[in-house]
Amino acid sequence: MTQDEIYDQIAYIIAQGWSPVIEHVHPSGSMQTYWSYWKLPFFGEKDLNLVVSELEACHRAYPDHHVRIVGYDAYTQSQGTCFVVFQGR
Repeated sequence: MTQDEIYDQIAYIIAQGWSPVIEHVHPSGSMQTYWSYWKLPFFGEKDLNLVVSELEACHRAYPDHHVRIVGYDAYTQSQGTCFVVFQGR
């Protein structure tokens, strides 16, 4: 995905009222059920730029990890969407 497409997807997560969640994992463990959280889920976050800056901060802290964003839907208690933003080296 291009940077604009990623921004559009994050804006969609926010517009749906879903909570953005940033997760990361080393590529060798990417098929595991659980990935590690980057901080806590961003409950009620409306600022696209804050979410993007946190994604970039996670990638800087773990450049060799895959970094993904999850749009968590509290109403259905499930993931509304999930995709990898940065691939680990």
